[in-house]
Amino acid sequence: MDEQVPGRRARLRAQTTAEIKNIALKLMTDGGADAISLRAIAREMGMSGSAIYSYFETRDALITTLINDVYTSLVDQVEAAGDACRPDDAADRILAWGQAVREWALANPQGFRLIYGDPVTGYQAPESGPAPEAAKRACLGLTGLVAAAWPHARSLQTGGDHQWSDFAPTLVATVRNAFPDLPPAALALALRVWGRMHGLIALEIYGHLGPQTHEPAKLYRAEMIDLLRSLGLEQPK
Repeated sequence: MDEQVPGRRARLRAQTTAEIKNIALKLMTDGGADAISLRAIAREMGMSGSAIYSYFETRDALITTLINDVYTSLVDQVEAAGDACRPDDAADRILAWGQAVREWALANPQGFRLIYGDPVTGYQAPESGPAPEAAKRACLGLTGLVAAAWPHARSLQTGGDHQWSDFAPTLVATVRNAFPDLPPAALALALRVWGRMHGLIALEIYGHLGPQTHEPAKLYRAEMIDLLRSLGLEQPK
């Protein structure tokens, strides 16, 4: 009997925590990230203002948790898409990664904005960032895609005499530890690939692309195919 009580309490706490996060995401959907308020969540849940602070001590703690949750969800989806391809098919894996990012963003537009949009007013992230593990997985996953394409892409790169000093020391340390043979130019290419994957998605999520085209999916795929060509890779069949 004694063993069941902690288990029941833990389940109730987990359920309440999940409800708090769900309401926070609803508030964000209705009014943007700045609408997230612990007191507003407490009112909607019928909790006292003090009770909710036993789950999240501050609004910043809640926002950090939300960012970590949504970022981890994104990375899980893109990794699964890449892993579903043949390990030696760099082109297919890049295309799958890009398509997975877009699909996730369309299904989670507020999550995309929370990760990549404007900063939340007043929010102070932890020194290591709100989602350091998810960010590292995304960084190494994308760099891994470029590393696989690098033998084809190397000779096609023009402009920019890139040095390791061009980049943040923590990023350099992470990449060089995982991919010791990659040159600085490959890291620069990884950042550019990231930009091309996210550019049209951001325009679509923020409503700038819709008035211009009825086929955003076709436009995005064309961009990804052009990206593959720029890397010296063949279009997946």
